[in-house]
Amino acid sequence: MAMTAGAATYRFCPMCAGPLGLLARQEDGGLVQRLRCAACGFTHWNNPTPVLAAIVELDGQVLLARNAAWPGRFFGLITGFMEAGESPEDGIRREIAEETSLQVSRLSLVGVHDFQRMNQVIVTYHAVAHGTVKLSPELSEHRLLPPEKVRCWRAGTGLALAAWLKSRGIEPVFLDEAPRAEPT
Repeated sequence: MAMTAGAATYRFCPMCAGPLGLLARQEDGGLVQRLRCAACGFTHWNNPTPVLAAIVELDGQVLLARNAAWPGRFFGLITGFMEAGESPEDGIRREIAEETSLQVSRLSLVGVHDFQRMNQVIVTYHAVAHGTVKLSPELSEHRLLPPEKVRCWRAGTGLALAAWLKSRGIEPVFLDEAPRAEPT
């Protein structure tokens, strides 16, 4: 299996082990080319993966964490993959508990954004949490920032964070913009 742009490109059929290739078929009113097995007809749909994200609010501050595998000192939202058999709400509560040891007392949907570079659909929630932060080994450090001090990034969860800030009357500042002047 070769990896490209966040999505797996499979070379062999998981049903019959025959070679997969780009084959066109009529689907939904048009000719569509997909990775298919000529021997058994299997189609690799390459659908986006659902990812859950949380803007975790703890004591009025936003929790940002740094993944231990990330280079540099970039901090982001708590994220994780949705598992089979769970609702998005249950999944993000689980991810928050697993990664931070915090419990969620209130949860609300912020939005859904595509992240095509990784072939993902990100479902973002605002989670009001309580407890003491104890990071999983997956995360190396965290920060708690007042919402007005958070800076957003221009993709995926950064767009959700910007939408949440706007909903609270805070104009988001993006990492590639100059910092706002402090009020005097």
